[in-house]
Amino acid sequence: MNFSELALAEPLSRAIAEKGYDTPSPIQQAAIPPALAGNDVLGLAQTGTGKTAAFALPMLHRLAATPKHRLKISTRALVLAPTRELASQIAASFQAYGRYMKLSVAVVFGGVPIGRQERALFPGVDVLVATPGRLLDLVMKGSCDLGHVEMLVLDECDQMLDLGFIHDLKRITGLLPKQRQTMLFSATLPPAIEELAQRYLRNPVKVAVQPAATTVERVVQSVIHVSQTEKLALLANLLVSEDVASTIVFTRTKHGADRVVRQLAAHKITAEAIHGNRSQAQRTRALTGFRTGEVKVLVATDIAARGLDIPAVSHIFNYELPNVPEQYVHRIGRTARAGRDGRAIALCAPDERPLLKDIERTIRMQLDVQALPPNFRDLVGLTAKLIKASPAAADPPREERGSDRSRGGHSGRDPRAVVHADGRGGGGRDGAPRREGGQGRPGGGRPQQGRPGGGFGGQRTGQRDNGNRRSPAGR
Repeated sequence: MNFSELALAEPLSRAIAEKGYDTPSPIQQAAIPPALAGNDVLGLAQTGTGKTAAFALPMLHRLAATPKHRLKISTRALVLAPTRELASQIAASFQAYGRYMKLSVAVVFGGVPIGRQERALFPGVDVLVATPGRLLDLVMKGSCDLGHVEMLVLDECDQMLDLGFIHDLKRITGLLPKQRQTMLFSATLPPAIEELAQRYLRNPVKVAVQPAATTVERVVQSVIHVSQTEKLALLANLLVSEDVASTIVFTRTKHGADRVVRQLAAHKITAEAIHGNRSQAQRTRALTGFRTGEVKVLVATDIAARGLDIPAVSHIFNYELPNVPEQYVHRIGRTARAGRDGRAIALCAPDERPLLKDIERTIRMQLDVQALPPNFRDLVGLTAKLIKASPAAADPPREERGSDRSRGGHSGRDPRAVVHADGRGGGGRDGAPRREGGQGRPGGGRPQQGRPGGGFGGQRTGQRDNGNRRSPAGR
């Protein structure tokens, strides 16, 4: 099959031809025909498989075939995404595919002033891409009307559930017309996603192009066993010794990502961090520098495991193994994109070996074991001296960290003590946990009476990764 056989509207065919698209990817071949026919679609595919076009092209075709006058503060097509970065990329794809259509596309997410977004929505738009929390903010302010939505897409739905958006999704779908086309895309199909599909989809066409846990075929994967305290020395050596063009280094926590950046700086290695505590301007600056090659090392939490389409990533380093084995698949999926090869190297401490076993069981293969460098002991000693000589590389005093406490990291403090400037509590909306990439689990905390934010114990972040709610330190 090629795109000409899909009989897309002429403006769409012209735009995708200019982008050099000829043959649809497997998920596009499977999802576009039933979507064009108006069916609901349940799509299972990993990131990097071309699924944005799998739902964007049918939606744009319908908009071109049935033009309507825009209604104030309304939209005909709504796409929900879990993170700011993914929302921005989806909106950019709609604009690129619809470049020859008289199309209005808006993207809204937290972490930026809401007034500009209200003004963009006021005349009405054809396509709205949004993160759930900010969308509800706009609805509650009377700046967005969802009563005229004809098409709905839930993208990376499993990650939205991991980030605690289930209550927001329920509220949003309750505001939509019953008669609509709905498409749900997910990389995995846990029971919660199946329940969502049964609730929101009507006789859906299910399309799956590969098993959810299949790792990218062009990625060479290996593991190096090393103690936790010696990981930084090993990482610094790998970054200068490996043929690293650009790399993403994954950590489990926000504070850990910041610490790695500081300690790499002591080695004269420039890196940028991206995680939920970074402002939108900081995240945009880091990603822009990474895309242009100005920054070659991006240190990220699992917020970057999906939604970042940067084709030239040569290496992925799992500085800390994820608690959820499926997240490993998403992490290494950031490399070997657009036909390129890639390397994925995991640094495994002794206490992480059970996590490694879970990952190998999930991907149905054992990672090749890579030996430590011959001069590794000297590298560890050098790293200790460099960090000692660089005050900036040391951890800040606990009361000054912010990322682990006031700005929503791990904390034993009652989350209800965190109160936003608008009077809302520090928990998730409607009691939904706010946590990063599924790494935490809600504890036994109780929602506050009379407030939309509920408290949660256990491992939590106190805010959503997409910035829909910012902590006091971030305001």
